[in-house]
Parts: sequence; structure tokens; C-alpha cells
Amino acid sequence: MKPTKSRPIVESLTDLQYQARILPGVSRTFALTIPILPKRLAEVVANAYLLCRLADTIEDDVDLDNEQKSGFHRRFVAIVRGEEAPEPFAEELSSLLSSRALADERDLVACTATVIRVTARFSAAERDALTRCISIMCAEMPEFQRRRSLSGLKDMDEMARYCYAVAGVVGEMLTELFCVHCPELKSRRGEMMRLAVSFGQGLQMTNILKDIWDDREALTCWLPRSVFAAGEFRLERLDEFHDTETFRVGLNELVGIAHQHLRDALAYTSCIPAREIGIRKFCVWAIGLAVLTLRKIHAQPNFTSGQQVKISRRSVKATVLATNLTLGSDRALRLLFALAATGLPLKSAGSAAAGQLNAASQEGMDAGHP
Repeated sequence: MKPTKSRPIVESLTDLQYQARILPGVSRTFALTIPILPKRLAEVVANAYLLCRLADTIEDDVDLDNEQKSGFHRRFVAIVRGEEAPEPFAEELSSLLSSRALADERDLVACTATVIRVTARFSAAERDALTRCISIMCAEMPEFQRRRSLSGLKDMDEMARYCYAVAGVVGEMLTELFCVHCPELKSRRGEMMRLAVSFGQGLQMTNILKDIWDDREALTCWLPRSVFAAGEFRLERLDEFHDTETFRVGLNELVGIAHQHLRDALAYTSCIPAREIGIRKFCVWAIGLAVLTLRKIHAQPNFTSGQQVKISRRSVKATVLATNLTLGSDRALRLLFALAATGLPLKSAGSAAAGQLNAASQEGMDAGHP
């Protein structure tokens, strides 16, 4: 879909204003972090997030059956590609959404055309990055969402694939967008794409560990069974076994693997020129909060609620202040990371899981660029 040259400028401003207004309603976190990016880049990343949120809304709706979800995902990808009009899609999906869908999600679906008009004004390279991400997410995410259960994932390889489908592919998209914004990064694109997948897994694993009990309320578990294979332990019976040594050892291993991925995230950030303060802040704030969350989980492995390991507002403010003071120095960032990660276990994801990650990423690249 190409930008319409005759469209009034005022409409463009209205579309962007809608994008800025709806973002806090579907993600408070991204509504806080996206605006720190350079203005043009922030507009593209905000739009990308809204596209991802639309894909999530389709998959998460409880009244849509799997065939309907797959159909809407296919149509949505076609819309993002510019091959189908968004208005009929929005009208039909809106009429089928569950009454449990949040008001802002309903609003976003109803205004799909507004979001797509913003997408259409981006450069070809930016649109390609967004299209690839949505295409892979809509193809890969449902595989995991539709067979989720309290029994968890099979092993670390499967966790790596899941993390790639919901987070790693987003990291790759952001890398492409960063390279468009800062052309000198193109010489490091390959290295950054690899690290971006690890970055995404580190953040997603942290969320999985933090949300163990919230997920259970939704009859879901994203923990890998292989890590908790000792003895009689079963993830389905986590209520009974969460205070056992088997669980503590397994949780400790996952914290260590997530820690290693966050170290890769820091290496990713160091690839970005020091003058790109906004992009560095965007990355480092996420890394810092994830490390502090891992520390709380590690210190209280028998927690039974996400609230027990939630980062306080004071810690968030301290993290923002400390990272802002060190953004211009890779050495200072490494020292700050080491201080924040003091006491955390460190464990490699293993060659098998790492290979699975790289394979998933390469398959995604092939799917996005036929």
C-alpha cells in the first residue's frame, strides 16, 4: 500500500494523534518507553506495537474458534501488506469479539484502518520490517497459544521457539528499524540480529518467570518440563511442589539462562552509537528492570504471586536515573549491569537451545523474504 499523496496533512496528524492516544490503553509500559525514541522512529515503533497488539487481540479472543482466528490472521497480514482493505476486516472482527474484550482493544480493532494509514506512510524498508514481523508472529504464535496448558513446554528448545515467536521476531524488527534510522548500524546488522533474538528471549523469560502464577489462573504454563524433570515433580501440580528443592533448582537454572540472555541484550545495546541516546535508553531501561525482576525472583523462589516480585516505583526511578547517567559509556553500562546482577546465577542456554533460536530466526527471515 502506497501513501496517498492527495490525502490532507490534517488527516495524517489525526491518525498519529489516535496512535498516541490508544497506546497507553493497550500497553502502559510501551507508552512510557516508546516516546523516548527519536520522534520519527517512535512513530514507527508505536505503529508496529499496535499492529502486534491487533494480532494478539485476534488470538486471545475467547469467542473466536481456531478457524476464525486463522482466517483473521491471514486477512490481517494481507492488510498490512496492502493487499486487502482494512474496513471490512475491522467491521467483521468487531462484531465477533467477546464481551470480555477490553474497551481499548475493541477501539483498536474498530480503528484498524487508522493504524494502517499510518503504516502506509512509512518507507519501503520500514514497511518491510513491520510486515515481516506480523507475518511471522501470525504464523508462529498460534501454534503455542492453541495448545497451551498447565503441563508447560517440552524443553528449552521449545521455550526458545516460543520466545522467538512472541519476542525475538520483534527484536529483529526493531533492529531493522534502528538500521533505517542509523545507517551506520548496517555494518553490524548480522551481529545485532543474532543478539536481538537473545535480547527478546531474555525479556520474555523474565516475564514468564514473573507471571507463573497469573498464567496458572488462565490455565497456562510456559515453563519447560525438562528443567523440572527430577523425581515426582509435575508442572500441573505446581501448587503442591512449588516449595520443593526440585522447583528451586529448576527456577534457579531458568534465572541463570535469562541472565545470560540479558548479557547479550547489553552487548546488543553497546552496538548502538553513544550519540543515539533515545535508542540506548529504550534498550537499557528494559534490561535494567528485567535484571531487578530476576533478582527478586532469585531471592524469593517460593513466591506465589507476581505482586511479590514486582519492582517498586522507587526501584524503577532509581534504574532510570542510574542508566541515564551511564548511557554514553559502554564500560559504565557494563559496571552498572554487573552491580545490578550481583548474586544472580549465570548459565548458558546450551548449544541445542541456541541452535534452535538461530534456526527459528533464519526460518523467520526466509518466511519474511521469499
